Amino acid sequence: MELTVWRTFVTVCRLGSLSAAAAELHHTQSAVSRQIAGLERQLGVPLMERHARGVRPTPAGEVFRRHAVATLNEADRAVRAARDARDGAFDLPLAVGATPSLAAGIVPEAIRGLLEGAGSMRWTLLPGLSGELHHRVVAGDLDIAVVTDAPPGMPDDPRVDRRHLGLDEMVVVLPVGHPQAGRGPVHMRTLADQTWAEDNDGSAALLRQHAARAGVSARIDLTAADLLGKLALVATGHAIALIPGVLTPALRPDVTTAALVDPPTRGIYTITPRRDPHPSAATLIDRLAAAFAPARPVPAAHRPDEQGV
Repeated sequence: MELTVWRTFVTVCRLGSLSAAAAELHHTQSAVSRQIAGLERQLGVPLMERHARGVRPTPAGEVFRRHAVATLNEADRAVRAARDARDGAFDLPLAVGATPSLAAGIVPEAIRGLLEGAGSMRWTLLPGLSGELHHRVVAGDLDIAVVTDAPPGMPDDPRVDRRHLGLDEMVVVLPVGHPQAGRGPVHMRTLADQTWAEDNDGSAALLRQHAARAGVSARIDLTAADLLGKLALVATGHAIALIPGVLTPALRPDVTTAALVDPPTRGIYTITPRRDPHPSAATLIDRLAAAFAPARPVPAAHRPDEQGV
């Protein structure tokens, strides 16, 4: 498949318009339409659908778009690396993956520490769920991934090296003004009548397990597409949610948190390819381990005026 066509498809998705994509790419609208149609014939599935204001990807198109963006980014890096090698300025870029909550603070901070010691280095950070990141490490797309053992757990894969960094306690995120905000550790029974929102199966499993230990059930009535969507549902008062404690310092100002009695925990790990690891991977892992040693305290409550976010 031609990467030019992939770029056209990604541009159409980003702009939501065939004509806008054609103008940006300096093509005619009919040429853009033909490229999208040809791509759909190659894949055997419809990728775009029309709506009142333009076009948007179908469910299959959205899945393809995410992979296409990653492929195009990697292709761009390959071109830059080849040109750097030609110019005598070659350096090995570092590709890092992390779950969304870890990509929101812990991992970028560790990368900053790495760069302070190593100097200039090309690097990328790809957020994703643990299973997806594991596959990308095995495939060679990532040099290191920071993942968790939240359900469904981590595979025992001889192709990767795994290092345990520490434990992360889950907390409840609440809209500002919620009756339980700022009251210290909350028992799950107190929250049994609340509406919960979830964005992935692993977090939902942790919530259900915690509720079952307390002898109640959690009403997961709302589903969000991602972590940002889940926080938006909480901020607007539609639900409360379970989130990783490491995310607390990066929360938006219109939500707060409460610690749980006997909270669910998840282990945080790094995984790297067993063969030919990146020269900077070990240093980055040490930086990450330092963030969890000693165990990171999880604030009992997050208050926007104290966090300054």
